[in-house]
Amino acid sequence: MIDAIVIIPTYNEIENIEAIIRAVFSQEKTFHILVVDDNSPDLTGLKVKALQSEFGDQLHILERKDKTGLGTAYIEGFRWCLQRDYKYIFEMDADFSHNPNDLIKLYNACHFDQADLSIGSRYVKGINVVNWPMSRILLSYFASKYVRFITGMKIFDTTAGFVCYKRHVLETINLSDIKFVGYAFQIEMKFKAYLQGFKIVEVPVIFTDRTKGKSKMSGSIISEAIFGVISMKANSLFRKK
Repeated sequence: MIDAIVIIPTYNEIENIEAIIRAVFSQEKTFHILVVDDNSPDLTGLKVKALQSEFGDQLHILERKDKTGLGTAYIEGFRWCLQRDYKYIFEMDADFSHNPNDLIKLYNACHFDQADLSIGSRYVKGINVVNWPMSRILLSYFASKYVRFITGMKIFDTTAGFVCYKRHVLETINLSDIKFVGYAFQIEMKFKAYLQGFKIVEVPVIFTDRTKGKSKMSGSIISEAIFGVISMKANSLFRKK
């Protein structure tokens, strides 16, 4: 039984999807892939279905009718995976900003080094970001420092979307309670794991901005991350009381 699956959420990733699937399947360790596609107008989902004839039960697709946010895509993906026997469940972008060669590093941190949650971190050893404008690097870097300060988490890259969860982490977190859908989703998931006392390890990786396709970043996503953190922290304090 294959013990690890990579969830890749997609919306209009036709330029990247075949290459990222082949790159994941070319790793020395065998991973399965679940693509969660939000009814992409560019027919990303149709391309994944065509590739299923080549890769068989290694490649799965979960099709959604509407584009309702990264967080909800991952939540549905998590639930799909938890209905199967996977022990390690990954988050990864389709655009090669997360290097498939680093999957094994995240896996090893959980499988061999006893982490419950491993993070492909851009900031745990300096700033390892390629092809971003300086303004975006500074925004991301200081957003993570801000989140670290507000929440008390000892995590350098709090908004990272390249993650490996051990199964029991996702079984313990009440996925129905996750409120946020953009970058704040990544923060909230880490915060929930932190509050549960899970061992979180950051693995240094180099993040490379996409060269094909269009970024999904928006001002509303950034605002959700910045202002949502305060309410998230406040809610956790009220629950303690």
